Amino acid sequence: MPKKRSGGGLSPTQQAAKFLGVSVLAGAVMAGIALPAAGALGLAAKGSVQGFDDIPDNLKSPSLSQRTTILDSKGGQIATVYSRDRTVVDLKNISPYMQKAIVAIEDSRYYQHGAIDLKGILRAVNQNAQNGGVAQGASTLTQQLVKNYFVEEAGDDPTKVAQATQQTLGRKVRELKYAIQLEEKLGKKKILENYLNITFFGEQAYGIEAASQRYFSKPAKNLNLQEAALLAGIVQSPSRYDPVNDEEEATKRRNTVLQRMAEVHDISQEQADAAKATKLGLHVSQPKNGCITAVQGAGFFCKYVENVFLSDPVFGKTKEDRAKIWNQGGLTIRTTLDPQSQASIQTSLKKHVWKSDKVAAAATLVEPGTGKILGMGQSKPFGYGKNETEYNYSVNYDMGGSNYGFPTGSTFKPFVAAAALEQGKPATQEYSSPNSMLYPSPVQTCSSKPWTNQANERVPNESASEKGPYQLKEAMAKSVNTYFVQMISDIGLCPVMNQIDKLGVVQGNGDKLPEVPSIALGAKGISPLTMATAYAAFASRGMYCTPVAIESISQQIGGREKSLDVPKSTCSRAMSETTADTVNSLLSGVIDSGTGQQAGLTDRANAGKTGTTDERKNAWFVGYTPNLSGAVWVGSATQQVHMVNIEIGGVYQAKVYGGQVPGPIWRDLMTGALVGKDAPSFNLINIPDPDKNKGQGQDDNNKGRGRHGRGNGNTTDGNTISGLTDGGVTFPSPTFSLPDGWIQGNTNNGNGNGGQR
Repeated sequence: MPKKRSGGGLSPTQQAAKFLGVSVLAGAVMAGIALPAAGALGLAAKGSVQGFDDIPDNLKSPSLSQRTTILDSKGGQIATVYSRDRTVVDLKNISPYMQKAIVAIEDSRYYQHGAIDLKGILRAVNQNAQNGGVAQGASTLTQQLVKNYFVEEAGDDPTKVAQATQQTLGRKVRELKYAIQLEEKLGKKKILENYLNITFFGEQAYGIEAASQRYFSKPAKNLNLQEAALLAGIVQSPSRYDPVNDEEEATKRRNTVLQRMAEVHDISQEQADAAKATKLGLHVSQPKNGCITAVQGAGFFCKYVENVFLSDPVFGKTKEDRAKIWNQGGLTIRTTLDPQSQASIQTSLKKHVWKSDKVAAAATLVEPGTGKILGMGQSKPFGYGKNETEYNYSVNYDMGGSNYGFPTGSTFKPFVAAAALEQGKPATQEYSSPNSMLYPSPVQTCSSKPWTNQANERVPNESASEKGPYQLKEAMAKSVNTYFVQMISDIGLCPVMNQIDKLGVVQGNGDKLPEVPSIALGAKGISPLTMATAYAAFASRGMYCTPVAIESISQQIGGREKSLDVPKSTCSRAMSETTADTVNSLLSGVIDSGTGQQAGLTDRANAGKTGTTDERKNAWFVGYTPNLSGAVWVGSATQQVHMVNIEIGGVYQAKVYGGQVPGPIWRDLMTGALVGKDAPSFNLINIPDPDKNKGQGQDDNNKGRGRHGRGNGNTTDGNTISGLTDGGVTFPSPTFSLPDGWIQGNTNNGNGNGGQR
């Protein structure tokens, strides 16, 4: 670069050189435009020199966008995602053949000229004048690198890309000034390295490493002569010379590169001729971009991780800041996903629910005490084809959920019980629990205005034989509707609202549940992840931990690696240890002698709760061991399928119950996930029965497995399953339906939708 005089200006000679280098050379060959007439040249030159001085001197090499790799907790690859598939490599890791080939075909005098090739420009001007059009350009590799910088900075914004590539004198002048800067700052080898890492080679491959892997399934350092020539030839027009789609045209172009390499004495003519005689030798690797490529059905979890990144302020103050980092890529994200748990989820789902079924199933596993999401899957695969979906049934709407969660039915009842126990109600609390009753009124709320039963609504149990009095243990095992209606009326709504706040229970749209008595029967939509995380607090003796999916993140930028902060689980006490132990004892009874017998594990302590909503649109089982919590939902995302007289997984179901379809799914996925894992015990509470002759059974071992004697009745969401004995099970049809608007409630009077669609 010419030095400025002490007065700060350029000498007349330097001004003349800049005049020639900027105006004539840029304007003359920009996109093959012929030299202008003498008069016009003077005007253009004058304006261009002034514009040249005004261009900022601070061109910075952009951080190149690269692929992001998402790993499971053991370091296994789940998927790769990228805005641009690129892996940046040093020049020493690029085949010498590739280096020579790209120089020979794109800028053969690269090592002889500076940022601007005067001889090349004059040659291009002469050639274009003879042809009367655009036949040859004269941009150096350095100039092309600058243009690629502008394109990279434009990202995926079509307007910015157009501006970065527009064929105008102004852009060309700016390109020339920055090219001069780069030559002075970086040197030839670094410019060549940067160019080979930034340029586009077609087939979604940016940079030579991605291109080498795409076309030949090998690293760039191992490219041979003919392979390097093929890739070098693609750069001029990736679509025209695409070897995957037009082998003949690509071969011609490769041979042109080989001949040019011989002409500039990079190789001998004999080498060129021998290479021309070879086939292309493609060994194409298909692009593997995005969560659709995730292993073990982890596409939904993969997308959840992406949504966490794009929404959590820990990764950037604004949505735009976070998106910029994500699109830049180069991230290695180690997640909480346990490959054993994930594989077990997929195996169980495929066994019990087919992707072609009218309904779907979703399952999520969470680790108590840490909030780590260990598995997440569903029966309809991640995708865009028939019987596939991009919507994640396990999570809230803002994280990719299909709607606003799903009504949970009786799986909500343990939250009511926990609230009552926290208020000092004994585990032997008894209510009259009639077969049918008016909803008690008024019911206290957190405000001064109580809820009142203005419409004289009634709540029934299912069968005529299901009537109290009941104590909590039996009422939970049989899932007696009227019992929990009386309980929530007794303690009021505010303790329940406070309890679910501590357990992170919100609707699938992120809103708090309405403060109405209908929440006792699980009328509002909640996601499986929310339910699994809330139940994990029971397993960890009352400690609630917010769910987390990311363990650590590192990012490669400019050859350097740095660690990023990640969201951490926040753990807090949601209830006393005694309350949690009591709930664990109650829900162990559900599995032993209640509605969840078909879900129970036989080799370790476990507890859980069934749920089946009105019209059998949703069926749930949420359960846990001391070291693993899981939620399983079965139903239709549209909430249009009544699961009656239906085939699910090739098995005919007259009526679907929470313990009958979701229960076995939960049992199998938990069994596989826990193989080889510790089997700790619960701290069970001995809850006496009011009358042993009722068949409820005493705690027969109190060793943490919660095995109790079998009872003589069973319910799902308050619907009794009569005659449940060791000898067989009879499932009668429901004998009631709830009044319109009763299990709903968007206002204080309980009116609203019972299920979000």
